[in-house]
Amino acid sequence: MKKLISVIVLLVSSFVLNAQVKHVKHIILIGCDGFGAYALPEANMPNLKKLMETGAWTLKARSVLPSSSAVNWASMLMGAGPTLHGYTEWGSKTPEIPSIYTTHYKLFPSVFSIIRDQRPHAYTAAIYSWPGIGSLIEKEAINKVFPANDDEEICLEKAVETIIEDKPLFTFIHFDEPDHTGHHIGHRTPAYYEALHKVDERIGAIVAAVQQAAIAEETVIIVSADHGGKDKGHGGKSLDEVQIPWIINGVGVKKGYELSDPIITYDTAATIAWILGLEEPRAWRGKAVTEAFVNR
Repeated sequence: MKKLISVIVLLVSSFVLNAQVKHVKHIILIGCDGFGAYALPEANMPNLKKLMETGAWTLKARSVLPSSSAVNWASMLMGAGPTLHGYTEWGSKTPEIPSIYTTHYKLFPSVFSIIRDQRPHAYTAAIYSWPGIGSLIEKEAINKVFPANDDEEICLEKAVETIIEDKPLFTFIHFDEPDHTGHHIGHRTPAYYEALHKVDERIGAIVAAVQQAAIAEETVIIVSADHGGKDKGHGGKSLDEVQIPWIINGVGVKKGYELSDPIITYDTAATIAWILGLEEPRAWRGKAVTEAFVNR
């Protein structure tokens, strides 16, 4: 009898755990390279701010160190920091430290590989502007891989097309702005804020694609960044470089809610896994941002 009761409790607990996210059929992760959280309050970004007003958000999420690109995009997708996945530099193409664990795809486990292994028939996509992303993803585990080679408009065009036509379970979209402008002209400059306005227009186009695909009631959108910046660079320890925005919107998400729990970029992967009810690899260190969800 006790065994039967334990089984019933386990089943009920599992149902409750999944109840908050049971209607989610699509997750879209939008990554904006070099987007410092400091800039968002004064930036002309109505589409992103609408996602904040109708979702959950924080401007105090943090990158891993160093506050550079490859190390942080790897951490965001791989659910762990550089001492475990091994990518430690701005343009890492292979781990400078041997990954503590690799899958049959020969890389540290990411969101893409756990989806492929646990939901083998699910459709996934990775569409990215910066070519460096290509070294960080398990291409064999992804249905559609599209490098836009630093062309933001082609990147957007392919992302919109993919959402409308393929309706993936998980879509990762990487935009190289505002990082490009930050390096060439500088952070906290009019040009940087203008670049953010253009980024916002692209975010708006992705939201519109979700509406056009008639999947808005089944979708969660996450917007974040790899790092911020200072002057014309990044990689240091200042808050301008380390603090990043983290916004989530969609099914089961609280509305207009400012998150208070600490968030590190590798928590993004853990949150995606939790939403989808996937088992996390033992090597991951991320913690799901369950605070963002209703009744949590």
